[in-house]
Parts: sequence; structure tokens; C-alpha cells
Amino acid sequence: MTHSSFSRLQIITVALAASTILFFFGVVSMPVLLSGMRIRSSDGNNATLTVPHRKLLLHRGMVKPNRIRGEKCSRSDIVVNQGPTPPLPSGIPTYTVEIMNVCVSGCDISSIHLSCGWFSSAHLINPKIFRRLRYNECLVNDGKPLANGRTLSFQYANTFPYPLSVSSVVCV
Repeated sequence: MTHSSFSRLQIITVALAASTILFFFGVVSMPVLLSGMRIRSSDGNNATLTVPHRKLLLHRGMVKPNRIRGEKCSRSDIVVNQGPTPPLPSGIPTYTVEIMNVCVSGCDISSIHLSCGWFSSAHLINPKIFRRLRYNECLVNDGKPLANGRTLSFQYANTFPYPLSVSSVVCV
């Protein structure tokens, strides 16, 4: 293996590790990230990795805020991420959920409702932070405003992760 090949292999390994982390946290989908990477070699010994950052954001599935004139926030201003965490002593898998207010106009958002199916947890969750109201409707922060730039998080335990997505919000 030549020095140039070894450098490329190191770069690819680091890129795959980084893309796995980004994929895990929901930043980008794996096929888009891998299809957008290019390795350029300026000379025989030096290889650099270029990733078209703007392309990643466009293909991530980010929705531009769908605002009606005069509206200062929308559902897309709430971002929900979740990932696995160490299991309970009983072996039941656990997941940490982060709900973030990323409103660019500085708005606080209340009455955050998530589509959550038959959400349940073997680990008690403070109902003021997150609770299921009925099938496919969960309430965040007891309906109170989530301040701009703030993140609310909780952990739940179940044999599988529940898909969670924002269904409605109220701009404050």
C-alpha cells in the first residue's frame, strides 16, 4: 500500500465515521452524505476530502419554514432528535429525545404536539415534560412555551424507538 493510498484510506475511514455520527443524530441521511463526498489529490502524497456543505443541507430533508404572511413561527421551528442510550438494568433499550426550538425569528413556541403512535415507556417520564394524550398525540412541556434556543430532553425505555414528529405548534 502506497503512502497516497494509505492517506486516502485514512480519510475515507474518518469520513465514514463522521457520516455515521451525523446520520445517528439525524443531521443527514447516509446515502446523500456518501454520494456528495469527493477525494481530491493535489499531489501524489496529499489527499483532501471535500464535502459540499450546502448540498447536504438541501438534501437533508430540511423544510423551509412554511410561513403565512405575518406568522413568525411554524412546525419546522421545532426539531426532534432521538438516539439510543445504555439499556436499563433489566435489559430494556432506552432512547434519549431532544426537542429543540430553533426559530430564527426569536419566537417562543407553545402547545407543541407530536405524532407519537401508541407511545409508552417502561421508564417513568415526567408528564409535565412529555405525555401521550391519546393515540398519535403527545404534548410537550405541559403545553407551556419552549423558549427560543432552548432544548427539552427526556429518556424513555421500550423495545423499539417510536417515530416522533411535530404535528402542531402555537406561536407565542
